[in-house]
Amino acid sequence: MSIASLAPDYIRSIMPDEPGKPISELAREMGIEEANIVKLASNENPLGMSAQARDAVHAAVADLGRYPDGGAFALKAALCRRFGVKPEQLVVGNGSNDILELVTLAFLAPGLSAVYSRHAFAVYPLATNARGARGIEVAARNFGHDLDAMAAAITPQTRVVFIANPNNPTGTFISGAALEAFLGQIPSHVLVVLDEAYTEYLAPEQRYDSIGWLERFPNLLVSRTFSKAYGLAGLRVGYAVAHPDVADLMNRVRQPFNVSSIALAAAEAALGDEEFIARSAELNHRGMAQLTEAFAAMGLEWIPSAGNFVTFKAGDAIGVNQSLLRQGVIVRPIAAYGMPHWLRVSIGLPEENARFIEALRQALA
Repeated sequence: MSIASLAPDYIRSIMPDEPGKPISELAREMGIEEANIVKLASNENPLGMSAQARDAVHAAVADLGRYPDGGAFALKAALCRRFGVKPEQLVVGNGSNDILELVTLAFLAPGLSAVYSRHAFAVYPLATNARGARGIEVAARNFGHDLDAMAAAITPQTRVVFIANPNNPTGTFISGAALEAFLGQIPSHVLVVLDEAYTEYLAPEQRYDSIGWLERFPNLLVSRTFSKAYGLAGLRVGYAVAHPDVADLMNRVRQPFNVSSIALAAAEAALGDEEFIARSAELNHRGMAQLTEAFAAMGLEWIPSAGNFVTFKAGDAIGVNQSLLRQGVIVRPIAAYGMPHWLRVSIGLPEENARFIEALRQALA
């Protein structure tokens, strides 16, 4: 008997999520110079971090001999000023993945359950299964969340419902009115986790005030990240805004120094750089048009996206992906999301998008 066999069945049954392939890995595999590789697989901001965030990183380096502020005082103060919330409503995490894990640590256990949609973020089932809880996967509607079916799937044992808006990997969007109506249907014993990792990319007419709903819905948690539009993916900073009682429980199970000093400083600076976020959103808007116009010209089907990526039907997705890799272009296969014939591509710089489009044409030829 091996020591691994003694782990709980629900842990041994987990299939780990595979992240987007790193540039260095493809360079080793294919013998391609890293400078000649375009990575459009992980929904990163092609502009990187803002100059203000970079300056904050440089300043924070001088104090790396000290532990970070485990209470994230300065970042929380900045978030409070931005959103009109109180520090006791905030949880800061090592990326929004950490926030999702903390939710399941605080609220799930064997015998309990969580509800999430098919084709939604892979961390929802992973984190649920890691607590020995039951995952209730609800069939998608047009590749997005079927809110009525999700509400109907809730049982007396359900403690968490996960909703990604926009959704990853499909990019689908739920209107604020639909979300608000959904919240009104949910029992008070169920925490609704509204995962808004891509909210900064929403068009003005799509925006809604989810944080403003917290006063009426104490069982709502809003999760956001600095990894996408803010360009801090390598530093890993996310945060949750919730009722103080919810945040308190999550902070009890949070590691005391879960976010580094550099990450905290960069996030605080990035939050104040509104011009950078506006520029990133505009670049994304133009890049989305560049890709979808090319898909239309090639006769490909795609899913309209509100994020910084778009998912398209490639047919032989494995073969197309391999051809793209050989050409030095990395996108994201999403067979693990129940979409074996589709690929997801992140929006890059105009020249990176053009490189992908030309490589895709060759892959489909």
